[in-house]
Amino acid sequence: MKIKHLKTLPKERIVHCPKGGFVSERMLLESDGMGYTMTMTTIEPGRVNYWHYKNHLESCYCVSGKGEITSAATAKTYPITPGTLYVLDDHDPHYVEAFDTLKLVCVFNPPLTGREVHDETGAYKRSD
Repeated sequence: MKIKHLKTLPKERIVHCPKGGFVSERMLLESDGMGYTMTMTTIEPGRVNYWHYKNHLESCYCVSGKGEITSAATAKTYPITPGTLYVLDDHDPHYVEAFDTLKLVCVFNPPLTGREVHDETGAYKRSD
């Protein structure tokens, strides 16, 4: 059994996007041996973020805030509010915009190693 708390996460598990846009508090990583990553991701308003997880599948559950996600493939936009789960089950390229501070619990498969940030294509590199 493992017990973790956001307030006691080691600072190396807290990743600030170098371009701005999000802070990812990485609760579970590959080294935890669970087979997936779980994060608390905070997205501040004021920008539209483009992400495309070519090497990972991601699901995000909104715990607070408001925003929207737009499919880069179809241009269809969906609201994100507390209680919303969005699932990127086909490596979907997408845009996320926060209207106020958006807090998401995110799950990645395969798991992250810990320090990943988005590359120029909006993806995290896969660590094999």
